[in-house]
Amino acid sequence: MEFHHISVLLNEVIEGLNINEDGIYVDGTLGGAGHSLEIVSRLKSGKLVGIDQDINALNKASDVLSPFKDRIQLVHSNYENIDKVLKEIGITKVDGILLDLGVSSHQLDEESRGFSHNKDAPLDMRMDITSSLSAWDVVNKYSKEDLERIIWDYGEDRWAKRIAEFIVNERKVKSIDTTLELVTVIKKAIPKAVRMEGHHPAKKTFQAIRIEVNRELEVLKNSIKIMVDLLKPKGRLAIITFHSLEDRIVKEAFKELYKDCICPPEYPQCICNKKREIEIVTRKPILPSSKELEDNPRSRSAKLRIAEKL
Repeated sequence: MEFHHISVLLNEVIEGLNINEDGIYVDGTLGGAGHSLEIVSRLKSGKLVGIDQDINALNKASDVLSPFKDRIQLVHSNYENIDKVLKEIGITKVDGILLDLGVSSHQLDEESRGFSHNKDAPLDMRMDITSSLSAWDVVNKYSKEDLERIIWDYGEDRWAKRIAEFIVNERKVKSIDTTLELVTVIKKAIPKAVRMEGHHPAKKTFQAIRIEVNRELEVLKNSIKIMVDLLKPKGRLAIITFHSLEDRIVKEAFKELYKDCICPPEYPQCICNKKREIEIVTRKPILPSSKELEDNPRSRSAKLRIAEKL
């Protein structure tokens, strides 16, 4: 299928990274390479390292970035391995790192991947197709309690308990194998009056299952400090989130890295020896403009936060 991608907050990211033409930059979620194309086009002797766990994205990015092949290195991995990836290619410190989180436009549009609740496909939702855990495993093998937990925690859906119950009851009859079969079960669980309100009734559950399958929040939480440690002084970390839980993780991590001392206030002097590691460039997240929202509705929940290494 045609690989279609619109980069979110593109100008804001490029401005926020404060690009040095001789610097080294990492795009940890390469995707359609829209952000990377803008970054690499501004480099002279600099270098771009592109990381993505989706091999389809890497193949497309290789084509998109081919005019700059002498300045790029693409790696099939998860950004949680960024320190190992850079070590293997002989890089110790970088000038900037970008993460554009969540599911990409092409993943939603590619029916066989099972990310969309609007298209019938096998229950998959793996960003890395070599991963062992799929959405089918979550839906058909997780306990009722675990299903309720992830739908509530990651989907923030107040009908989590009923949805989990309906899924478990359905799979006693037969396994739930496709996206639209799962949508049908979710619709049965949610009262009709509620289904008529707002977003698609399956949206939150699909989001929750996708986050679980790809360990999205865990990976983010474990990676921010590692990425900051890889930055040169004045180097910048830019993270685009699409979910309130992701944004909260980034906000809290930046706040912790900004602190100078974490000793209890009653201590007469500091014994923790913690030093501030970053300046927070964006005290409030940068949001899409009204023009971008009009041109690309999928950008509506995007938030960009930027930190600078001291």
